[in-house]
Amino acid sequence: MSDMTSDMMDTSPARTAPARETVRRKNSVEFTVYFAIIFVATLPLATLTWAMQAIRSRSFTSKGPMARAWAQATIITPMIFSAY
Repeated sequence: MSDMTSDMMDTSPARTAPARETVRRKNSVEFTVYFAIIFVATLPLATLTWAMQAIRSRSFTSKGPMARAWAQATIITPMIFSAY
């Protein structure tokens, strides 16, 4: 018969939450900074490709340059963080 009352390890959420929250907040800030840098870097190319497509199709109904840059930053930034 095993004694289950002798486990002295405290795994309550109150003890582990602050450490996780600090790490999550640090990663969130770092992710936001990387996202902003990548967004600004992809904006000129996204504007150029949007303008070229608009001239070719003679229509402005496709995604604009901001949406294109946002999509690229959304794709690239998690790739950087998954490499850690």
